[in-house]
Amino acid sequence: MAKAGHAWSRAAAERGEAEEDEDPLDAMIARTGCLEQHRQLQECIAERQDWRHCQEQLRAFGACMAQRQQQQQQRGPIRARPTD
Repeated sequence: MAKAGHAWSRAAAERGEAEEDEDPLDAMIARTGCLEQHRQLQECIAERQDWRHCQEQLRAFGACMAQRQQQQQQRGPIRARPTD
């Protein structure tokens, strides 16, 4: 069974512990281009056990997501892909 979305750890990934399915939250964040910032934030929170000690990572992730949102607004609404 796959780990919960916020139970990801770089150490487990580096040891080669494969997850059965990709977490939907990670997949969604990966599509934004901000996955590395998210993983750094998650790693910091796991190490420190308190998100308040991870302000640098939080700001980096927030800035990345804000930039993505701004790009989306400039492009206009997202249209659904036609299905076959």
